[in-house]
Amino acid sequence: MTSEEERGRSLPFSLLAISAGRGSAGLEDWAQRLALAGVGALQVREKETTDRDLEVVLRRLVALLTGSSTRLIVNGRPDLALATGASGVHLPAEGLPLAPLKRRFPDLLFGRSTHSLAEVRQAAEEGADYVTFGPVFATPAKVSFGPPLGLEALQQASGVGIPVLALGGILTLDSLPQLAQHGAMGMAGIRAFEAERSVADLVARAQELFG
Repeated sequence: MTSEEERGRSLPFSLLAISAGRGSAGLEDWAQRLALAGVGALQVREKETTDRDLEVVLRRLVALLTGSSTRLIVNGRPDLALATGASGVHLPAEGLPLAPLKRRFPDLLFGRSTHSLAEVRQAAEEGADYVTFGPVFATPAKVSFGPPLGLEALQQASGVGIPVLALGGILTLDSLPQLAQHGAMGMAGIRAFEAERSVADLVARAQELFG
């Protein structure tokens, strides 16, 4: 693997915790708890929060995370990420074209949700810094995407040459070695990061497996 390819497969975090439906009032406590546990990145996905409220809370989160190793990722809004000092943006599978965004916002990390090998390849071609791939295992939140993709599909996705974070139905530490063995560089999720005690164990295990 060339040095350029090595850089293409690097990612400054292996755990991505996703918020959903917390509202602006609950995000600061959520972010502080996960940052103290050592979670590498937090994705703010609050679809019911107004732009005004979201910008205010993002600025607070950036200030809260200053000095920590936790990155703040904004769902779908590069303008707000840049304005508030967040580290990056996560785009849906059928979201905005990535290449022009990378040119316009060169200092931001860009991730993409993917649900098939073709989408992973497309994201890699467009220059995404990472993808989430799933659902790997069965999960109520991803029923609309059909049956779980499974570990073999994860392995194929991980072979494309872009950092892949497994997503979907990953609720126990027992799943992590399987993800690592099938090429994932980490995991993303919502429910896995809910219990404070299990988050500390999750962080420790992820450090062992993913570095």
